[in-house]
Amino acid sequence: MSLIHRLAKLRESEERGILFTGVEGSAVGAKVLVLESGETIGEGLDDAVAQFDELIRRGRNKLLTLDDGTKVFAEWYGPPPRLFVYGAVDTAEAMCRGARLLGWHTIVADARGKFATTERIPSAGELIVEWPAEAIAQVQPDHQTAIVVLTHDDKFDEPALIGALETEAFYIGALGSRRNQERRRERLLEAGVDESALERIMGPCGLDIGADTQEETALSILAEILAVRGQREGGFLKDARKRIHVEVE
Repeated sequence: MSLIHRLAKLRESEERGILFTGVEGSAVGAKVLVLESGETIGEGLDDAVAQFDELIRRGRNKLLTLDDGTKVFAEWYGPPPRLFVYGAVDTAEAMCRGARLLGWHTIVADARGKFATTERIPSAGELIVEWPAEAIAQVQPDHQTAIVVLTHDDKFDEPALIGALETEAFYIGALGSRRNQERRRERLLEAGVDESALERIMGPCGLDIGADTQEETALSILAEILAVRGQREGGFLKDARKRIHVEVE
């Protein structure tokens, strides 16, 4: 199968892959398509292809400059990122509305069937009525999934966070005050969670924008998710030392 045909099939199947294209230097015009499954079509650009694992998790296009000065454009292909919210509360609906504007796929789960309804959470792409462990097993969060826990209830929060930490999710956030975060941290340690693993939890989640309403809280959390995905601190652009746009570096 030719590279072009495989690339077209890639779009249809929603597999993830990266198309490496030489754009400057001795390898101009060379193309290599590498899929997350390990399939490779094309030859050459070895030093660029060697960065595949990092690039596929980054989830963005990137211009690579190799040691010999060759420039290679790494073009990311795959389905949109997923936002998985545990806790079908009002903030979950606000988050789903915002995430859908970004083109993300949204999933909301809750063990309480009267909460997880299309009437209450109309912006969710999927609604799951399950306890945390079962919901996580169904969703199977990967490195293109952000998880946010909104329940404010230990019987949901703790298993949801423990389950989230066992996945490759690129972001794990938990709503709640600093006092509640510390109490939750102690309970997770007592449950056997390694202290180093707890560093993955963003809690209280969200950027410090003075959020008050549910919509503002959702915006704060989504902004933090984007900052983590873009490997940024989330501060003021006027104080930033990096390029404004991160798709191509």
